[in-house]
Order: sequence, then structure tokens, then C-alpha cells
Amino acid sequence: IACENDDSKRISIFCSACQQTIYPYHLLYHKKTHKALTLLGFASPQRKTDNKTLLAQRQKLISKLTKIPKYSETHRQKIDYSFEFLMDNHTPTSYCDLANINNPSTFKEVNNSLIKALAICQDKNSTWQGDMEDRFIVLNNYGNRSDTCFLGLVDGSHGVTAAETVAAELPLLFLDQLAQTDSSYKKSKDEQQILDSFATVIKADYREKEKIFSEKPGNDETDKTNTYEWIHKAYAKSFWRMDRLLRLGRNEVSKVRWSGCSVVTCLVERIPSEETDGTEEEERKHSENTTHSPSARTAKGVAGLLHIANIGNAHAVLCKNGKSHCLSKEHSTSNVSERERILQNGGNISINEPDGLVEGYLRTTRGLGHHGDPVLKRSVIPVPHTISVPIDDTCQFLILASNGLWEVLDYNEVLALTLTTFTRYLRMYESVQQNGTSPYVCQHLMPLTEDNLNDSKAIEDLQNGTEILYSNTDIIFCDKLASYAGQELLKTVSPVGSKPLPQFEEDTKMHPSNCKSQTAGRGRVTAETLYDNAASYVSEQLVKTALAAGSRDNITILIVLLNGCNKI
Repeated sequence: IACENDDSKRISIFCSACQQTIYPYHLLYHKKTHKALTLLGFASPQRKTDNKTLLAQRQKLISKLTKIPKYSETHRQKIDYSFEFLMDNHTPTSYCDLANINNPSTFKEVNNSLIKALAICQDKNSTWQGDMEDRFIVLNNYGNRSDTCFLGLVDGSHGVTAAETVAAELPLLFLDQLAQTDSSYKKSKDEQQILDSFATVIKADYREKEKIFSEKPGNDETDKTNTYEWIHKAYAKSFWRMDRLLRLGRNEVSKVRWSGCSVVTCLVERIPSEETDGTEEEERKHSENTTHSPSARTAKGVAGLLHIANIGNAHAVLCKNGKSHCLSKEHSTSNVSERERILQNGGNISINEPDGLVEGYLRTTRGLGHHGDPVLKRSVIPVPHTISVPIDDTCQFLILASNGLWEVLDYNEVLALTLTTFTRYLRMYESVQQNGTSPYVCQHLMPLTEDNLNDSKAIEDLQNGTEILYSNTDIIFCDKLASYAGQELLKTVSPVGSKPLPQFEEDTKMHPSNCKSQTAGRGRVTAETLYDNAASYVSEQLVKTALAAGSRDNITILIVLLNGCNKI
């Protein structure tokens, strides 16, 4: 199906603050209006206000402010800026025309029965950025295991060196840790040679410090319930080692400001069972090799597992059974607990808007790299947030995206937009299949309600029974200190399905940002290529929307269509 430019203009976003439908190129102005009204003290973000009311409210706030002993000129300026913005009733304009953006995505063939299709779309955002610093990882048959793949997205900052190094080496470090506990994960000779070359850096004294990862205090009861804690420790240890390797400064240009990156990764593995494997012998062999992750202890009906790790401001969102769930954690100065950690450990956060910068330089509070500045590095730690969740036929999408998307759209808006664009594509396909009419005749969208966006049971549903298998472990490791903090899922929206994916032979390796599109010839869509093309279409529309909504960062979106998507 040829998705022409005119179709892009019909995309609209469901604002999670006021439940209004907004065009992408109006979104930046729309959210600024919400922020200005809130700062001026109006309780309802969608409240209509005339100039007389705005003036009275401004005078009231300034009068109160001048009576405070510690008068804040900065706060006074914020009030004035908000007032002037609301008084200037200009027509919102776009940073770019959504219809003129043309960034073809790439779809990747993944040999995993849990995944129907996978696509990646990127844009440098040339209006604001000179270089593309994002990288992504798609590794098929990870660890020489069928139905296991490793996905990752690396959001580089202040240079691409760290992002490229992490994309190439972090999967190897993680595989090495997994193989030490689970013998079903195999390393090739070439991979082992690379790992052996790291021995000169990861020396005995450094390995002694790493013992903290296997010495977590806990009782027997928590050890029984935290079935996948060993995977979370493997993540923590591999991130720690990766950061140590970045300390070498390989290929860094500056001697002072080295590059760094945020990372979000996902290990996707299928759980063997009699129903899916067909033989008890295969399950017996697998359970012998994976004594630390027994499938018998997972909920009935669960088809597979997602093991997520993130650091910084790259995020993962799962769309499950009509709801969305954020599986990552924001590590930036907007996070109150992160601010407290930095300040309590002697770090500084500047007063830059909106939330300040660590040592006046960096917004993210955790990340890999940034070793050129030892003062900054004391605050920016390489400690990932990790979580394991089951997936079944009620899971539709998994989205990994860089900060370029999340800085303009929240989780609710991204999932709502994903549902509407995916549903639109299916309607276009059905229309062409049935009567050959123009796909743009069909304008059916997935109905989205306020109840869907704000269902208070979203997290409870995901946590019932054994649904949350293990929800990390922040292993705060600063040489001598290690403390664990339980994490919680953030709530967000979504829909349902199931169908096996055809098997592919070719493995997919780590890809740089300048991949050639594999979606050429998309004008003719068959049932076999429907989901591949749908994934590509959705990822492109998300990138276009982020650009139109005013994003100023590189944008990379990796979307995975899970088996539940065919029930939407």
C-alpha cells in the first residue's frame, strides 16, 4: 500500500493532559499553553481565559510574590513570560511540514515466534542536529539460541564514539554474563576472542569490586520469588564493565568532554512448554540448561519474557491488553529521587530550565561514558534499571525510542498514536483487498477514551499473580556502596492477538544509523508482508509526528509487533 503524503496530514494526537485531539504541528504550542496556564495558577489546563482575566491573575501573583521575604526574580520572569505567551494569541506554527518529511524505515527479519514484525525508523533532525548520534542493535538467535533475540537502542550525546562502542560491545559483555550462569547461551570463537582482549582492562582487582553484584542481602523468600534476579545482575555487571571500557577513551576527540550515551535494551526469549515445543524432551533439555530460570514457575499461558534494562532517557513501552506500561525509568534531573542522590553525594545541579543540568552540563543523571570530566562522572553513574515481564497473546507492541520522541510526546500519546496509525494501515489494506478503492476512503480509527488512558487498574492487572516476575534491583554501586531499591512500573494505554511468525534464516547484526531501506516495493502488499509494512508505516509516522511536534534531538524508534497485534 502506497502511503502518500496526504495521509500524514490526517494524523492527530490525543493529548493526555486535556483529552483533546491535536495536530502534531500544533502540539508544541498546545503544551506550552498548558504549562503557562498552570504556572499562572489556573486549575484546569483546558480552561478558556480572556485577556482581562489573565491580567488580573498576573497582578495577583506578582502582589503575593513581592510580599515574600526571599523575593525570586526568576519566578517573576516566569510569570511574565507565561502571561505574554498567553496574551499573544498567535496561530501556532510548525517546525516542519509533516507531509514533506520522507524517512523510509527499515524492517528486520527476526527469527522469533513471539515477534510478527520489527521495524526501525530514524531521523537526524537536521534542523537542530548536525550529526546522527543514535545507534540500534538487532541480534537474531542471540547466544546461538533459537527464539531468543537481543534488541537495543543507544542514544548518544556530545559525540557518537560512546554510542558506537556500546552498540558493538555491550551485547558481548551481556552474553558473557548470561553464559556464566546459563550454559544454553553459547559464544562463538570470534566473540570469545574479543572478550578475552578485555582481560587487560578487567583485571583481578576490578573483578574483586564486582563481587558486590553477587552479594545482595536478602531472605530466602525474596530469592524464591525473584526468579530472574540473575539476569538483572548480569545486566548490571555488563553495564558496569561497559562503562569501564569506555574509560579508555578509544577514538574520543576531546580530552575534556568525552561522549556518553543513554541505553535501553531488551532480551526477548520464548518460554518452552509442551504446547509450543511439541515434545517433552526439548523442554526437559532446556530446563536442565536453565536451572536458574525454570519455565514451570511462570504463569500458565505465558508465551515468553521481556528482560528490559535502561539507563538515562531512552525508554521502552509495552502495549498490553488495551493498556500501556512503561518498562523503563527516567534517569534525568526531572526525577526527584535522582536529584536527591546527586545532591546528597556532593554533586551540583544548575538552575537551567526546565529542571537544571548536572554540573551545568548534562540533563541525564545516569549513563555510560562521559569520562572526560571526573567531576561530572562522580554523579552520572552506570547503574541500569531492570525489569522482567511476561508476554502472551494479549501483548500487541513493544516500542524502544530515544529521547527525540519522548521529549515531545508522553507514553500515553505515543501508544495512542501507535494504535491509530496501525489500525489505519489495516483499514487501508482491507479496503484495497475488498474493492480496490483508494485506501484513503477508509478513515476508521481505534476508539480511544479517557477511561483507556487513565485506567487505574493498568499496573494492578500487570502485577496480578506471577505477571511481574521480577522488578529490579537498582544496584547502586559507587566503589564501596551498594543498595537495592525496588522499582515500579509507570502507567500509560493499548489493545490484543496471536499468530506464529514465519521462520527466517538470516541473522541480523548491529546496524548504524545510515541503513538502506528494505521497504522498497511496498506498493504491493501481500498477507505475508502485511505486518512488516505495517511496522514500517507506524515507525515512520511516529518519527514524522515527533519532528512536527517540535523535537530538537535525534529520533530513533524501534517498534516490535507482537503476536497480540492481529486481534486489534
